[in-house]
Amino acid sequence: MDYERQIARRLHEEHLASLGLLARLEAAIARPRAPAAGDRAWAELARATCAAFAEDVERHFAFEEAELFPRLAEAGEPGIGMLLSEEHETLRACGAALATLLRGSLDDAAPVWSTLRTTGLEYVERMQGHIQKEEMGLLPMIEDLVDAETDASLALAYAA
Repeated sequence: MDYERQIARRLHEEHLASLGLLARLEAAIARPRAPAAGDRAWAELARATCAAFAEDVERHFAFEEAELFPRLAEAGEPGIGMLLSEEHETLRACGAALATLLRGSLDDAAPVWSTLRTTGLEYVERMQGHIQKEEMGLLPMIEDLVDAETDASLALAYAA
């Protein structure tokens, strides 16, 4: 979808980047066996996933919770913000557990592969569903809700 508002476009671009990373992670953890010790591609993917969770995902969630969901509630649409906030909490917990397992997979205290796979696949599935809800619900609502001035302000705040 083409978004007119800067903030919707920025969040959409982040969703696309996240979906790409999630697809790579899903393909890597779908294997029945753990990557070999010293597998550089795995190490890069594990580090990228941890960094994306710690930086991008948390920043994205915090911005939505602080800036977008209250605006929706003020406009008489509190439901989507409440639902997505609940999902954020679940995704934070699942993502933190996955990040711990991914970091562990890079050192001598490697986690059991089946545990990493299960946690990773749960995170991928939940995050893909969450992104879909935002793409189909949140972003179109933001397009309708914010005017050009508010959009510019939100985009600037998000970039900071």
